[in-house]
Amino acid sequence: MQPIIAANYEIVFNTTGYQKLNTLIQANTYTKIFIIVDSNTQELCLPSLLNALETTVVIEVIEIEPGETNKTIETCSGVWDALAALDADRKGLIINLGGGVVTDLGGFVASTFKRGMDFINIPTSLLSMVDASVGGKTGVDLGTLKNLIGIINNPQLVLIDTSFLATLPKNEMRSGLAEMYKHGLIASQEYWEQFSDLTTMTTDDLNQLIYDSIIIKNNVVLEDPTEQNIRKMLNYGHTLGHAIESYCLSNSKKQTLLHGEAIAIGMILESYLSNKQTGLPQEQLENISTILSNMYDPVSFSKDDIHQIIELLKYDKKNTNGKVKFVLLKEIGIGVIDQEIPNDLIHQSFEYYSNLNI
Repeated sequence: MQPIIAANYEIVFNTTGYQKLNTLIQANTYTKIFIIVDSNTQELCLPSLLNALETTVVIEVIEIEPGETNKTIETCSGVWDALAALDADRKGLIINLGGGVVTDLGGFVASTFKRGMDFINIPTSLLSMVDASVGGKTGVDLGTLKNLIGIINNPQLVLIDTSFLATLPKNEMRSGLAEMYKHGLIASQEYWEQFSDLTTMTTDDLNQLIYDSIIIKNNVVLEDPTEQNIRKMLNYGHTLGHAIESYCLSNSKKQTLLHGEAIAIGMILESYLSNKQTGLPQEQLENISTILSNMYDPVSFSKDDIHQIIELLKYDKKNTNGKVKFVLLKEIGIGVIDQEIPNDLIHQSFEYYSNLNI
């Protein structure tokens, strides 16, 4: 696969990607290399990376706990302490080896330690390959509120090794598919239609779908790197999806949802809103709902759940002047940003979602 040229870095793949990685390291005079992993990627992915690295530079490994609940400023503080104890300086390199938690948090740590170190992302989950690999968003959650703290800062390189996908459980693979579904819904009906039947998908098919998904996101980011306009489109399904994810994280009575699981619900809800507000055709709403509800397990929401989820919308990053702004669809492949939705219509979208599962 050919490298994808992002803002000021490359996204490279598999064997040739490791060649690019080693060339970059050799071309710089890094004082040390720090690899940030979680306990899963340390066991399942780190040995492969260490075998592929060709360098005499000292390598240190910093491990964090896995999971969204550890994507916090407290975890950052622990990593900053470790970097200081290991005599890290601004000429060091951080390699983030993991899913979205590791790459988001590791990028933020690198961007802020001693006012900035170079970093490289090696995403190991499907979600992080198609989402966190592109666009330079780094950061952490504020309590259970998603991604409220962070900055946009690009890595030196992103290396995607699809062999790491073999380490993922099925629910993590499904979580990543949600962002790929989203890319089709906002940008390409043809791409969306490739997901209508996954039963015959081969490894080569998946590799190409990942590649095409990254291209879709990269094209949007190149046009609007700081999310002033069209980049907001990438938040389709995320306004309600993030609120649902945060609510389930904070409520011990609710099952914690993976990011993609929450976003899939958000896309169904926001497709209903699109049907009512921006003219998404009924047959397309039904198509979206059928495909997503067949892929992801249903989640039940009480009236109180829905009320509290709507309350969380006020923390969404797209809001302006206290007004919640949605991304909706005119049709599959064509989105529209900055849509205001009345609460009664949001309640109707949850009723629609619940009826899908009866």
